[in-house]
Amino acid sequence: MAGSSLPGLTRRGLLGAFAATMVVAAPTTSQAFGFLRGAGDVRRIKMYSGRTGESLDTIYWIEGEYIPEGLREINHFMRDWRTSDTVQMDPRTIDIMAASHRLMDVSEPYMLLSGYRSPKTNAMLRSRSGGVARNSLHMVGQAADLRLKSRSVSQMARAAEACSSGGVGRYSRSNFVHMDCGPVRSWGG
Repeated sequence: MAGSSLPGLTRRGLLGAFAATMVVAAPTTSQAFGFLRGAGDVRRIKMYSGRTGESLDTIYWIEGEYIPEGLREINHFMRDWRTSDTVQMDPRTIDIMAASHRLMDVSEPYMLLSGYRSPKTNAMLRSRSGGVARNSLHMVGQAADLRLKSRSVSQMARAAEACSSGGVGRYSRSNFVHMDCGPVRSWGG
């Protein structure tokens, strides 16, 4: 068999077909975690807030364990800046954000537009805009609205969608992407 060959079949073509089969056969329920496994044993998130002037660059996962101090920093940073209320952010959302960031291969930190929103803030925003959900995942610490100067809304959304781990909203006119750890779905343009 070593000397036989099939017309049009190369080693590269065979390996490509095998790789495509593996991708199709891979489970899709939690792709963000798979992308991060390939990133090594350390997970880091970098963000800044134009609202508060604060920056965050923290390691929140090492060798299979979430780091409580890192998660506390994230919870404080992603607080409702209007009320200073905090909530425990769902680490799955942070994982999706980190996996998306890694897929885009950027060093620039995310600009956080909205993390946790108190019910009071959500109601106020809802009264001003039809694009704010009544039962927003922001109110339970499971969503973030993010922007990158170096990447388009479309590029950011494609990276988040590749994780197949939650909701991805494109807000092209406002130049941001919504990422959450709720049901897998996408919307916007």
